[in-house]
Amino acid sequence: MIQQPVYYPFFATVKDNNRKLVNNALVLDSKTQKYKIDFEDFEKKIVENGVKLFLLCSPHNPVGRVWQKEELEKMGQICLKHGVIILSDEIHADFIFTSSKHHVFTSVNPAFLDNSIVCLSPSKTFNLAGLQFSDVLIANADLRAKFTTAYDKSGYSQLNTLGIVAAHAAYEHGADWVDELLVYLEENVLVIEEFLRANMPKVKLIKPEGTYLAWLDFRELGLSQKELDERVANDAKLWLSSGTVFGKEGEGFQRVNFACPREELKKALNKLSKIYY
Repeated sequence: MIQQPVYYPFFATVKDNNRKLVNNALVLDSKTQKYKIDFEDFEKKIVENGVKLFLLCSPHNPVGRVWQKEELEKMGQICLKHGVIILSDEIHADFIFTSSKHHVFTSVNPAFLDNSIVCLSPSKTFNLAGLQFSDVLIANADLRAKFTTAYDKSGYSQLNTLGIVAAHAAYEHGADWVDELLVYLEENVLVIEEFLRANMPKVKLIKPEGTYLAWLDFRELGLSQKELDERVANDAKLWLSSGTVFGKEGEGFQRVNFACPREELKKALNKLSKIYY
């Protein structure tokens, strides 16, 4: 089970492994302009579909939610009740803005340790994805053994030496840089918010609580996804992530990576305003 709109490799991987894809769609609250979880549907989908594995995106890509402890507790209790393993992808855990707090899933409740897998990596924080290094934390010995067997079958049984060295250096010496980065990124969010308000008032920013990704709502423009994508590519000359890549719930949206120099961000926003006619 996944929660769309969500990082598209989630459902691609499920389908590629010939597993059944179940969607507990997130709900956009029109008052708060924040996404929330439909917990009634969450449990119903698990029961009706015999769900065995739940892929949790925490913090969430692309909607920018940093799940509160109470939300994680409720999801965890439902999964525990029905014997569902939780795989918590926390790759954006270092990107948390001042109004929010990230909770590692297994820290929420000791009972969750036995049926959870937590995935972390320095790859997003320090731009080390090419070195293919990550941390997979599994407390349950039986579950860890099953994971290791499947991992070995994938052909990635040998560790990447360069990745280990780079990750060690990043974790050992990168804290001050990350602190400065977070301040810069949060200021970039304000730049986007102010630009849209002044120049594109019908386009709404779903303000991120974390990550370096902005989820923009273009639905008030009344364009189809195809028309929106064409305007972004042909009029604005930008390469954004089309909303429907993240599931049908993303129709009318675009995802923007704002982890860039502010001057480049401003140039991109000015170019984006060319679709506003």
